[in-house]
Amino acid sequence: MTQVLDRPVEPKAPPSPAARTARRRSALEWVAVHSFGVAAALFFTLPFVFVFLTSLMSDSQALSRDLIPHTWEWGNYAKVFDTPGFLTWWKNTLLYAGAGTVLTVVSSVPVAYALAKFRFRGRSLSLMLVISMMMLPPQVVVIPMYLFWAKQLDLSGTLWPLIIPMAFGDAFSIFLLRQFLTTIPNEYLDAAKVDGCGELRTLLKVVLPMARPGIAAVALFQFFYAWNDYFGPQIYASENPGAWTLSYGLESFKGAHHTDWNLTMAATVLVMAPVILVFFFAQKAFVEGVTLTGVKG
Repeated sequence: MTQVLDRPVEPKAPPSPAARTARRRSALEWVAVHSFGVAAALFFTLPFVFVFLTSLMSDSQALSRDLIPHTWEWGNYAKVFDTPGFLTWWKNTLLYAGAGTVLTVVSSVPVAYALAKFRFRGRSLSLMLVISMMMLPPQVVVIPMYLFWAKQLDLSGTLWPLIIPMAFGDAFSIFLLRQFLTTIPNEYLDAAKVDGCGELRTLLKVVLPMARPGIAAVALFQFFYAWNDYFGPQIYASENPGAWTLSYGLESFKGAHHTDWNLTMAATVLVMAPVILVFFFAQKAFVEGVTLTGVKG
């Protein structure tokens, strides 16, 4: 039987001044970095919190300096939906944003694929034309476009002058997709063509599955643009309340309830909520698509 001898525990050597300085510096860096992140998060989040809390206040409290509702008035949202025309604005916005997004993606993908993978005379000139269209402000062409859609085709008072042009591509979407498609190796396309795929089948079976992040980014950009567009509906649909969108109808709603800030904030929350939810569920694909578009020029 072996006897275990108790050995005195040797005291640990105190950390050196250099180690203490490094540990203190690491702690200060952690606090500095996270404090900046928390401050930035509060800077962007607090306005939404203020709008949401105000939307749940009573009429009298919304005009006071209180920040927290005394009673949570969830019925304010029901009052907003009961406003004449609000559901119509929702339907028009969904039509404008949904149809516009689909048409933009369908029309922009083939053009971006040709600019990224085809070799033809004038490709650089075509790309420069696309980039130049991105630099052209929409206010420059609004008068001739309005005369064409309203006077020649008699489509004023509708959203079709805003939806139909999206079927012919969008310069920003084409450029963004082209930047993403250049990151796809040509070996995949060559292998598909060796197996007997034509250009259209290669685009549908090989390129589109690999380009999902870029397509998602383009779709989200276009959806957000159409959902928040105020200038277009003001030009073409202002004379017909039945064709108003949420962004334009919200201005009318605010004018009718200029003292009911709780109802105005409730309407604002209902307008913002779909955009926030769409971005929340699609942020991974969106960030990936935006990041990869700058990998290769």
